[in-house]
Amino acid sequence: MIEAGGKVATLINIFTTTPETQALLVAAWIAMTESIMRHQPGFISANVHASTDGLKVVNYAQWESEEHFQALLRDPMVAAEFGKLAAMAVDMDPRLYTVEAVHHV
Repeated sequence: MIEAGGKVATLINIFTTTPETQALLVAAWIAMTESIMRHQPGFISANVHASTDGLKVVNYAQWESEEHFQALLRDPMVAAEFGKLAAMAVDMDPRLYTVEAVHHV
């Protein structure tokens, strides 16, 4: 569950893509999450979003800590998969964030 002020590391990775490659990038990200990411130490959740104009794919993921996320980046298998995803995009902007507020109905 997303909570403000939590100690989790929140990754928001924004890919710029094209309408022709967006679905391929989404499918690849989902497959990698199912086969690799969700089995990594510290993994909490991952969500993949596709913009309706076909130009963006956003990955929102949470890890137990920044250390868990940094360890993930040092895994050669994960780095290779990230390289494949990056090759499907025009640009990508991965950043860690803190959750400052959450609003629900």
